[in-house]
Amino acid sequence: MKKLDDNCFFGHQHGHVAFSFSFCPGSRRVEGTAFSLKQQRCLRCGENETLNRHSFLFGNDPSQADGQSARGQRVFCSNRGQREGCGRTFSIFLAEVLPRHTVRATLLWKLLSQLLAEAGIKAAVESLRLPFALETLYHLLHRLHRRLDALRCRLCRQHKAPDSSQSDPLRQTVEHLQAVFANQLCPVSAFQVFFQEPFLG
Repeated sequence: MKKLDDNCFFGHQHGHVAFSFSFCPGSRRVEGTAFSLKQQRCLRCGENETLNRHSFLFGNDPSQADGQSARGQRVFCSNRGQREGCGRTFSIFLAEVLPRHTVRATLLWKLLSQLLAEAGIKAAVESLRLPFALETLYHLLHRLHRRLDALRCRLCRQHKAPDSSQSDPLRQTVEHLQAVFANQLCPVSAFQVFFQEPFLG
């Protein structure tokens, strides 16, 4: 992986990538200052010294009504003047952001962790008192169920699936995720930084 200002990482080194964005660990330093793009290659065309900061990404803040929070940085690959970029843009998201979702990775991980202890989804949600409608979280978990095959393939490349007493594939995957990123506070965020792809696709 290539470093981006010691806090951000570009995982892809090729012009053809599965997702047109990248992830970087969140920190006050990253959120409060511009991303440094010197010597980084474009995720789309592979050219270097062509990237420019375009704009910050903002989205709904689940912790406050009608609030917004920083979600990342939009990046432009310049094809102007002497630069030989592709002229396209891509996004660098903070690792706790789940692209296209208001729910943050830390909240999703709390829910997944609670599922290991609770008998059902409704009981897990109610015990956490998350600031989202039950239907929203059901939809999120349904989307996650459709991603399990891809997630398990990624995880198995890093660590053999641990022995599990769980019969539910989702709970088995949560245990596997926990084993791969055992020293991380939020394995969902860690997954996005390590594999440079969104946890929910």
